[in-house]
Amino acid sequence: MANGSADPILLELVDEDGTTIGTAEKLSAHVAPGRLHRAFSVFLFDDTGRLLLQRRALGKYHSPGVWSNTCCGHPYPAEPPFVAAARRVGEELGAAPLLMREAGTVRYNHPDPDSGLVEQEYNHLFAGLIRDPLRPDPEEIGETAFVTPDELAERHGSQPFSAWFMTVLDAARPGIREVTGAAAGW
Repeated sequence: MANGSADPILLELVDEDGTTIGTAEKLSAHVAPGRLHRAFSVFLFDDTGRLLLQRRALGKYHSPGVWSNTCCGHPYPAEPPFVAAARRVGEELGAAPLLMREAGTVRYNHPDPDSGLVEQEYNHLFAGLIRDPLRPDPEEIGETAFVTPDELAERHGSQPFSAWFMTVLDAARPGIREVTGAAAGW
């Protein structure tokens, strides 16, 4: 099922332990109060340890124009989260991740005050490297930037970020350190 398809995009609904309990249409799962569903967040770094951020395209229905992690999304029902994460990196960035590995899971409930939608997610986290030239899909990504931890702190203090960004970054830090090394400062 492609994103441009007329068929509704379905997400996996899960319980508090991450066990699949059903499916729901993507938008309906995000309508307040939200339904707990499976998601993923990816953090990719260049060879110098800088994190690749993306600014979400202005046309996105949810959290448009804000900065966020490299890539995030939802696996299709029965699609393994790792496969979904690698697929979406390719679709959104036009590049393939390298040495991507699991970096944990986190459960959160973040309302988006601008749209009224709710991110109630059981999120699988991944960290890896990116070396390919980026070819971002303009319908998904408005801008990209590689940042150091200090540059991220400065940008986060002055520009809008997704409601979930700090939650997923903090949860992924141990896995990120395995990919980047302690010297990178993540």
